[in-house]
Amino acid sequence: PAPKPEAEGSLLVLTADCKGVPMRRDREKGDPPIRRGRKKGEKANKKRMACVGAVYSIEPFERTVDDVINEVLRKARQKDRPVPQHKMMRAKLTRQIEGIEVGGKDQIFSWFDDQIAIRNPDGSKLVVCVMDGERALWKMLESYELETVCVLDIYHVLKYLWNAAHCFCAEGSDAANDFVTKRLRRILEGDVGRVIGGLKQMATKHNLRGHRKKQLLVAINYLQHNRRYMRYDEYLANGYPIGSGVVEGACRHLVKDRMELTGMRWQIDGAQAMLDLRSVFLNDDWEAFQEYRIETNNRKLYPNRELIESKWNVAA
Repeated sequence: PAPKPEAEGSLLVLTADCKGVPMRRDREKGDPPIRRGRKKGEKANKKRMACVGAVYSIEPFERTVDDVINEVLRKARQKDRPVPQHKMMRAKLTRQIEGIEVGGKDQIFSWFDDQIAIRNPDGSKLVVCVMDGERALWKMLESYELETVCVLDIYHVLKYLWNAAHCFCAEGSDAANDFVTKRLRRILEGDVGRVIGGLKQMATKHNLRGHRKKQLLVAINYLQHNRRYMRYDEYLANGYPIGSGVVEGACRHLVKDRMELTGMRWQIDGAQAMLDLRSVFLNDDWEAFQEYRIETNNRKLYPNRELIESKWNVAA
C-alpha cells in the first residue's frame, strides 16, 4: 500500500544503478571441465548486471556551494539533513518472463512509473531522478517519458575531476586538492561550460600525450555528455538531492553483500529469487509477505475451505 501522504516528504526521488551478479558457467552434461589460464584482463567468472532501483520521498534541503564542498571533500555531514522517507528498493536481472526476455532496466523503470502513480497520484510532488552518467539508464528514463528533474550524481563528477587533476598534479598533493576544489566550486555555481573549456585549454598548453591525454579526454567527454543534468546552482537553490548514495548503498547491501560471498555462482532464476527476497526483507515487508504467502498457498491447497467453513458455521 502507498504510504500515508502526511508521512511523505514533498519531493519524490528516483535513483537507479547497476551491479554485477557472478553467474555459473553452464556446461553440457558430460563435458569435461575447462581448465586453462585466464587471458590478460579476463575475469574469473562472468557476471550478469542487475539493475537496482530505489524510490523515496524527502523534504527539500537548501545548501550553499560551501556546504556541499565541505561535505563531499571534507566529509563534514550537516546535522540538519532530512532523512529519506519510506525508501523502497528492488533489483532485477534480465531474464525470460512467460517466454519473453525482459530487461532488468525495463523492469525497474516500469516500477518507477508505478511508484509515481501510487505515491504521487495528483502530481503534487516534484519528482527528481538522480543517477550516474550511464547512458543506458538515461535513455531508459527518456523512453518512459517520466516527468522528472534530472540530476547527475555529484560524486561521479568528483571522481572525474580527480582523474583530471592527476593529469597535471601528483596524487595526494595539495595542488591536486586545489585543482579539484576550484573546479568543483565553479561546477556547483553553474559554470560547467567554462570548466570544460579550461580543461581543453590546459590539455593543449601542457601538450599532454599518451595515458594522461586519454584520461583527461575521458573526463572532458563525461562532463560534456552530461552537461544538461548538471544545473547544480538551480538544484541547490531549490533543495534537490544531488547524490545517489541511496542506490549506491543498495547495490552494496542488497546485491553485493549477499550475492558475492566467497565462491558463490548463480543461475538466473535462483539469483532473481534471492534478490526478490532481499528486497522484501530490506523494505520491511517481511511479515506482510509471509501472511500473503500463507494465505495464497492455503487457497491453492484448500480451494473450498471458505465454502466449507461457511456452511459448517451455518449448520452449527
